[in-house]
Amino acid sequence: MGERYCFLIWSCKRMILTLVLGSLSGIFFIVLAVVLSTDNPMIFFNIPGLILVAGGCFAALFAGFPGKEIKAAFRAVKTLGHPDHLNDVQQIDELVQFARDYSRNDIRKIEARLHQHINPFLAMGMQMIIAKLPVADVAGTMAWRIKRLKAREQAEARIFHSLSAYAPAFGMVGTLLGLVNMMLVLDAKSLDLMGGHLAIALVTTFYGLLLSNLFFKPVATKLERRTEKRLLHMSLILEGITLIGLGRSPAFIRESLYSFVTHFDDELGARHAAKPAIDSESAHATLP
Repeated sequence: MGERYCFLIWSCKRMILTLVLGSLSGIFFIVLAVVLSTDNPMIFFNIPGLILVAGGCFAALFAGFPGKEIKAAFRAVKTLGHPDHLNDVQQIDELVQFARDYSRNDIRKIEARLHQHINPFLAMGMQMIIAKLPVADVAGTMAWRIKRLKAREQAEARIFHSLSAYAPAFGMVGTLLGLVNMMLVLDAKSLDLMGGHLAIALVTTFYGLLLSNLFFKPVATKLERRTEKRLLHMSLILEGITLIGLGRSPAFIRESLYSFVTHFDDELGARHAAKPAIDSESAHATLP
């Protein structure tokens, strides 16, 4: 089990690497397809179309979200490259050690360990436990902290989900704009003018789909996955602190926490496996 969760920590630390490699590989294959499909790859580079899609996305974003939330979301993307050092196995060992000290009523040892470099969330819970606060109050306070983290980080991911929806929409706006302008110059019988407007019409849709599926959606997914890992870790601490407050034995706490992590991980995997199937069923349901 230790090797399994060490692998999870390893994958979390390299979250930003997979995002960069995935995006770059997608861009590489698209560029390769463009180069192989045309003698003039520069026809896919259209500054007005790019301005329309990118500018429209961020204009809609600022119209729909407070600037504070937008700033926090882009700051969160930068922190994807900073590992959280969330080691569930190590955390279980710390909780079990606290349980041993608490069962011996060795409060001084607990306080000494609380001054060491440990998880602040864990330290807060243990301080309330040794202060003899009711276990229900301790659990309620810690659960509120978890809910607040979840709400904040889900709002950050929602920013990029919104951008992933805006990009194709403004791509279609560019398509309509290009087609309307092309219709207006039909009488001029100028192939250059018609070709320029048609290029904007087609390339803006291309840009919208590219931004949505190669950047915005992957970033939103990465943020959601990181939030899930953090929620698991904090829920693990909450469970351990609750069991310590209830006076459970260290051996019972260890087995309960290992079972908790295993169940949570299996449930998470089943949820992600079921999501594509649900999306597929929804897509078929919308077909006539």
